[in-house]
Amino acid sequence: MNNTGINRANLEYIEQLYADFKTNPESLAPEWKSFFEGVEFAQDGKFGMSDKELSVFQLIQAYRADGHTEANLNPLYAPQTSELLALKRFGLSEKDLSAKFQVGSLIGKQGATLSDIIAHLKKTYCGTISLQASDATPKEYQWLQQEFEGNGFKLSLDDKKNALQSLTKAESLEKFIHTRYVGTKRFSVEGADSFLPMMEALVNKGTSMNVKEVFVGMAHRGRVNLLVNFFGKGEEYVFGDFNGPLQLESPVEDFDNDVKYHLGYVTEKKTAAGSCKVTMAYNPSHLETVNAVAVGMARAAQDKMGDENRKQVIPILVHGDAAFAGQGIVQEVLQMAGVKPHTVGGTIHLILDNQVGFTTNGFDTRSTRYASDTAKMTFTPVLHVNGDDVESCVRAMDIALRYRQEFGKDVVINMICYRKYGHNEGDEPAFTQPQMYELIKAHATVRELYAKKLVAEGSLDQKFIDDLYAKAMDRLQSIYEETKKNPPKLKNFKFEGSWKGLRKATDADFEKTADTTFDLATLKKIGEKIGSFPEGFTPHPKLIKLLETRKAMGAGKEMIDWGMGELLAYGSLLSEGTSVRLTGEDCVRGTFTHRHAGMYDFKTNKAYFPLADLNPKAKLLVAESILSEYGVVGYEYGYSVQDPRSLVMWEAQFGDFVNGAQIVIDQYIAAGETKWQQMSGLVMLLPHGYEGQGPEHSSARLERFLQSGAQNNMQVCNLTTPAQIYHALRRQMHRDFRKPLIVMSPKSLLRHPRAVSSIEDLAKGHFQEVIADTVDKSKVDTVVFVSGKLYYELLEEREKTKKDGIALVRLEQLYPFPAKQVTEVLKSYPKAKTLIWAQEEPKNMGAFQSVYFKFVDVVSKAGLKLGFEYVGRPERSSPATGSIHRHKIEQAEIVKSIFGA
Repeated sequence: MNNTGINRANLEYIEQLYADFKTNPESLAPEWKSFFEGVEFAQDGKFGMSDKELSVFQLIQAYRADGHTEANLNPLYAPQTSELLALKRFGLSEKDLSAKFQVGSLIGKQGATLSDIIAHLKKTYCGTISLQASDATPKEYQWLQQEFEGNGFKLSLDDKKNALQSLTKAESLEKFIHTRYVGTKRFSVEGADSFLPMMEALVNKGTSMNVKEVFVGMAHRGRVNLLVNFFGKGEEYVFGDFNGPLQLESPVEDFDNDVKYHLGYVTEKKTAAGSCKVTMAYNPSHLETVNAVAVGMARAAQDKMGDENRKQVIPILVHGDAAFAGQGIVQEVLQMAGVKPHTVGGTIHLILDNQVGFTTNGFDTRSTRYASDTAKMTFTPVLHVNGDDVESCVRAMDIALRYRQEFGKDVVINMICYRKYGHNEGDEPAFTQPQMYELIKAHATVRELYAKKLVAEGSLDQKFIDDLYAKAMDRLQSIYEETKKNPPKLKNFKFEGSWKGLRKATDADFEKTADTTFDLATLKKIGEKIGSFPEGFTPHPKLIKLLETRKAMGAGKEMIDWGMGELLAYGSLLSEGTSVRLTGEDCVRGTFTHRHAGMYDFKTNKAYFPLADLNPKAKLLVAESILSEYGVVGYEYGYSVQDPRSLVMWEAQFGDFVNGAQIVIDQYIAAGETKWQQMSGLVMLLPHGYEGQGPEHSSARLERFLQSGAQNNMQVCNLTTPAQIYHALRRQMHRDFRKPLIVMSPKSLLRHPRAVSSIEDLAKGHFQEVIADTVDKSKVDTVVFVSGKLYYELLEEREKTKKDGIALVRLEQLYPFPAKQVTEVLKSYPKAKTLIWAQEEPKNMGAFQSVYFKFVDVVSKAGLKLGFEYVGRPERSSPATGSIHRHKIEQAEIVKSIFGA
């Protein structure tokens, strides 16, 4: 046979299938088995196929892989012919259209003409729904292929009525709001109306497959409509919000609320197969940020439920086309999909492809054919569908759901639609897309198109359809009038479910000492376990000494270092029944090799985590994450929101890199409670400290957290002893409220000989917001407040100079500022004349800009006469010098400024 290179490769593939057919015919897919049963063989008994048969085979494969390029997917524009499917590409021509081909059996068209084969392929892959999944595994691709070529999907009459009703509710709400609140922002779903029936299909089908919970993450477009018509949020709340700001049922201090299209919701959806809890995650204007948060919430729900197969809780993320292509968080979340600490068993991604990004033309929002092409990097299958065909859209959701449940992987639905109005209802889109919006103005709505179809096929009559719409509008008018008379009240956050027994914090809570004591004998047993390993396990030779030392620490024979203090905190919480979760780029051993929460067998690489089996009622997860800050921090925040009973932590590789997650910090961690009444106990460990490692390895940008600190929204600490980190972590779970905890965790202090604590400090102590000095208070004329590792450098210098008139006070908690404790300390130095704030960071960074006004206020209220001075680096644009020599000079100058020559 005279075959091209591509022909030869395909021929080898077919011949291998034929060999399999001869030995085990049942191992083949039905279409291949049928094909080989009817194929003609060469005289020598070997498999034979003509060039034309092979060409038609290639054509079939091309339609399976690239049929989407010629599919009817765009509601506004007719499909184009594709060179990828041209006959000449396969050595075929119109002369071959009437010839019959045995290879047609692959698509159930054995011995059909080429014309019939092509017609069948176009119907299968070039209609209003198509498939792009050629990079999927063979098993997954075959499954998806059979879904399309089997095509047994049909909606019952009840299903059609439900779809129409969903469209009617969606359209009537948008039109009602548009006439009553002209030009007001709502980010209408119009043009993507099929989204609503798709969501109903997800829950209806899902409950029949034992799905118990669904978490939805989405941006603005269609959000208000979904909240009302899918989640069941009362229209009166929407109308009331348009009429004027709604008030809470019970006043809550420090509640600022948010715009209506950012709000979340939780409800129970009742279906024929049972009940399904559905949660809409809160989302700011940073479009795709919610992706990681919603998926993290889903993982927490799975873990709480014991859903180890990850089949009962499903996240669905609804994206905009420009955002899916352009926002890096999308890629980060896609990459997390298959890694152990962050997998959720598959996420359904639904792209509402408006064909425009705000005002940007579609071709300028990306460099690829589809917005969904981002998903190619993880070989995620894509179902393309025309948003005007509601039944194809419902079918796409049905396939996506079953694929996710079958394979436990992500799947994308790319629904190509349009946006009826501009970016918002007050925007004029024809400024930038005049031709597109001429088409949109003349385009029938999705409901009108579907109603016409149902009437044409005899499923429903026009009167039923008209009555349905009229009743929907009348109902909205009635609610509108009642809302004007009696505006509803917003519901307060309910401390129920996992939050039961917890409460909102008050100012007074931050002046109390939390009880974090723990039984000493039990703590010693935990210490023994931390320093041990099972029989047959071979630790790395360099770890044997560390393990011996940890045993001694646990027994109280040696002082506790930072790593041991951390592990004892985890162990004590686990023993009390509190699960512990820590993720980060290098968190198992720690970036600075201090933690070793897990060890790896030197011979087999098998992992061993000493604390993992401490308590069967509590789980320990310490696991490395992908190299991401933004996505992983968002995920862990979502986890902490959904499960406040677990200690949830994230550690940065270096604290400096946390600014990669700045959006999550600003929009969620800092502001989530005041905007949404959404609380979190997330702990962020951020290695911070000036050791001469350069501008990207010194500062976790402490100043940014302090600038965001307000209304007791978080806790920001820079700690100096293992006992302090131990009690800070235990305090997180022993208080009956939750606040994020930001820890400027150390680097050099991890092994500093003086940064140690006794095991009694851990068992019997408590967290100290301020650690006073032990010098003779009657001699002190200068009080230096300092935070973090600089304390030990100043202490060493004081011991050298023997200047006992200088007291070194450690401010361990920078926010909320412990004014009461600071006042007590200052009053204890009756002869003090000068108050100094000392820091390593430049003057415009670190804590100075925050604590200055706090100290001034304390001194004024206490009636003290103290001069205030700043000691630290001068203002800089970069956090630190890149020269170790210059660093040492600068550090020495700081010390000298306090103690003199």
